[in-house]
Amino acid sequence: MASASYNVLILGASYGSLLATKLSLAGHNATLVCLPEEAELINAEGTRVRMPVKGREGLVEIDSRNLPGKLNAATTDQVDPADYDLMALAMQEPQYRADGPRGLLAAAAKAKVPCLSIMNMPPKTFLARIPGLDTEALRECYTDASIWDALDPSLMTLVSPDPQAFRPPEESLNVLQVSLPTNFKAAPFESEQHTRMLRDIEASIDAIRFDTEDGKVELPVKLRVHDSLYVPLAKWAMLLTGNYRCVGPDSVRPIREAVHGDVETSRKVFDWVCNLCVELGAAPEDLVPFEKYANAAKGLAKPSSVARALDAGARDVERVDKLIHILAKQRGLQLAEVDEIVATVDARLRANRAGTA
Repeated sequence: MASASYNVLILGASYGSLLATKLSLAGHNATLVCLPEEAELINAEGTRVRMPVKGREGLVEIDSRNLPGKLNAATTDQVDPADYDLMALAMQEPQYRADGPRGLLAAAAKAKVPCLSIMNMPPKTFLARIPGLDTEALRECYTDASIWDALDPSLMTLVSPDPQAFRPPEESLNVLQVSLPTNFKAAPFESEQHTRMLRDIEASIDAIRFDTEDGKVELPVKLRVHDSLYVPLAKWAMLLTGNYRCVGPDSVRPIREAVHGDVETSRKVFDWVCNLCVELGAAPEDLVPFEKYANAAKGLAKPSSVARALDAGARDVERVDKLIHILAKQRGLQLAEVDEIVATVDARLRANRAGTA
């Protein structure tokens, strides 16, 4: 149970339900902002998060109706960010251009609510905190860069969404299954007060012991708050090596195959992105070794969400690949394999927008 209880507004009920469950387990209150049918289902039946636990067979299921903290859901017009201690951004970047999420970001900016991004695509607002970075040159990477203009960089931080999870297609919308139970890695806020809130949440999640029929167990997926601004950027090498290389000219493949189909090329791309992060200011210890990622990727048997979206005809997806590409060009870095990744995603998007996919 948390020594201090926080109220957290989470935009996005799919991946967001994993964070909401961890918060509620620790005695905090979480409100998931989602579509009306999702909100109705969650408020009536709660959420179910299923995750593997080391040393146990099968999955442990966590029912949000039985947790110390309150977990509920609402639509965008039913909440005010000013009523919350923290707002978490757990949707994919293109979704924020819709009127509802856009309005909540504007309201959070006006109320000066600290925001925690759990997107693969870092908000332009967060990147403004990296010394020497020209964020205006990155506007073309965003579906609508103007969404982020009013937000204060000092009130924005980034969490690396390392845990992998998906909604099982045969289940209801309130079910989420964790496939890779790693930790959320957070950069600090500029304010020590806001960082202290993250550390309070970190400690309260660490203290959770979950009751099962075999006794209390320690659950995976923790929050880890780091002193370095650059720790969440470790995800970039994983995304470019695995997630975006799932995308082929006219097909998609699992992350596992993207990484292990040609391990040497995977290592080359991974190390190149890590080198870029060091050029931006990261220390080598902020980053993840290729071997650790490659081992984790063996268990990722599905195509990435960006690959699945493109294959389903999406006209906009998160462009972390393009972001990395532009940042590298600014520093005189270039890799043919990365040029090819970006060109392939560009081509898939052009086809989808033309209605020929």
